[in-house]
Amino acid sequence: MQLAKQLFHAKDLDYVIRSAEIHDAAQLEKVRLQIDGETENMDRERGEAYLDEAAFKRLIQEDAKSSRNLFLVAEANGQIAGFSRCEGSPLKRTAHQVEFGVGVLKQYWGHRIGRKLLESSIEWADGQGIRKMSLKVLASNEKAIELYKQCGFKVEGTLKMDKRLADGNYYDTVVMGRIPKL
Repeated sequence: MQLAKQLFHAKDLDYVIRSAEIHDAAQLEKVRLQIDGETENMDRERGEAYLDEAAFKRLIQEDAKSSRNLFLVAEANGQIAGFSRCEGSPLKRTAHQVEFGVGVLKQYWGHRIGRKLLESSIEWADGQGIRKMSLKVLASNEKAIELYKQCGFKVEGTLKMDKRLADGNYYDTVVMGRIPKL
């Protein structure tokens, strides 16, 4: 599914949020790898579940054809600063919902890029008649949890000892969902 370009400005930074395009694949390969190495808030460590340029091209093409998937990028100064993705299911019993994920390069934290990617995704989901958006977030990522709550997500549960991070300790994951009001 495609989304129209949206322009934003925060802290002296102009950026665009738009649907991912085939020519973004090479940059997305590098950006995802960098994001995974900049924070432990992602599911992967740097290099795990690696997607190369060809894999991103396939993903972008498939998402553009699907009414239940949305792949967005945030572009600043001609470079991808972050991305988000909503992934739906082809199964009838779960076709009413999508799972949301987001990543932003550390140098762009504080410019509301993650928030704008989320808000754009919510607007798209509501327009598509999607009845539920869900996500998972580390319980220790309090800033993200607060953002999700501000955008209408509610805590649905906690997965105990769900992730083992670099410090050797286990951390809980919070499952959150947003159901639009009718």
